[in-house]
Amino acid sequence: MPTGFDTGLPSSRQIQSMIKDQKQAEVKLISGETLNGQILWQDQFCIGVVDENNESSIVWRHAIAYVKPK
Repeated sequence: MPTGFDTGLPSSRQIQSMIKDQKQAEVKLISGETLNGQILWQDQFCIGVVDENNESSIVWRHAIAYVKPK
């Protein structure tokens, strides 16, 4: 397990770009559930997503199947 958050990884940079540009995203979980909304933040373990109803979710990175911009 990494000891720190590696912002040099392409995946981290792509998510950071989505945060900066305030893009809407689709976050598909390995459970099959899909979250749609804006990614507000990321850290080494989780991402924060807010949906169209302004409801916030914290999603563990290991639970994510994929993230794509809408």
